[in-house]
Amino acid sequence: MRQSSTRAGPPALPQCGSQIVHADCLDALADMPANSVDLIVTSPPYADARQRTYGGIKPGEYINWFSPRAAQMLRVLKPTGSFVLNIKESAIDGERHTYVLDLILHLKRELGFRWVEEYIWHKTTAAPGKWKYRFRDAWERVLHFTKGRDFKMNQDAVMVPTGDWTKTRLKNMSVNDLSRQESATRSGVGRRISAWQGRPMAYPSNVLHASPVAHNTGHSAPFPEWLPEFFIRLFTDPGDLVVDPFSGSGTTAQVAGRLGRRAIGIEIVAADKSG
Repeated sequence: MRQSSTRAGPPALPQCGSQIVHADCLDALADMPANSVDLIVTSPPYADARQRTYGGIKPGEYINWFSPRAAQMLRVLKPTGSFVLNIKESAIDGERHTYVLDLILHLKRELGFRWVEEYIWHKTTAAPGKWKYRFRDAWERVLHFTKGRDFKMNQDAVMVPTGDWTKTRLKNMSVNDLSRQESATRSGVGRRISAWQGRPMAYPSNVLHASPVAHNTGHSAPFPEWLPEFFIRLFTDPGDLVVDPFSGSGTTAQVAGRLGRRAIGIEIVAADKSG
């Protein structure tokens, strides 16, 4: 059951369901207990984007703006927890700005996050268009950070159908390919067809092919439900606490509640303004 709150005081950790807190996440996170959150999954305002909704943050000021908020995220995250950040560089004056790359290095080197993985979200239905020096944006970064080396990861929870491609691949493989367990170069990287041969399900890759279409559209940039759902299933168990510091239309909290997780969504813009 989703609950809503407009108070600016400390968010009480929900015992069940989800809670929406209208506040700056810097303040709301600072009021939360340390080591209390299992997963933070969010997409903050991009630099120079959503200016009508959030006022816009200049690329050169982005790290100074994000850093104190990220420091609170690190504080509240459990040692076994994960922080998933969806963000994409802006094109400024005809070239890609480096603020996302600078942010990754800052989170790792200055704040102490561990940068575990980078997922690529391939937008399968990216809107077509024409730009003078580039093609349409059809992918975004989804960055995975952790607080500790040993973190919770439920890989079996996000397995995908192996597909019929395995039949074609097996048919085209030589006897040597079928039996070889190590590469000819002795690199230590060998073919392990047992990982997928005869198996109906396999682990996904770090390229996520999915549409950006969102049904919760009362916001300038809503999450499609599949995105938080994938990472909630992957990095949490039922009853765990999920936090979205830039909640927007509240998709993460809604999905977390549906999956039996506790959730807090933090959103600075009141519902009557953000939709």
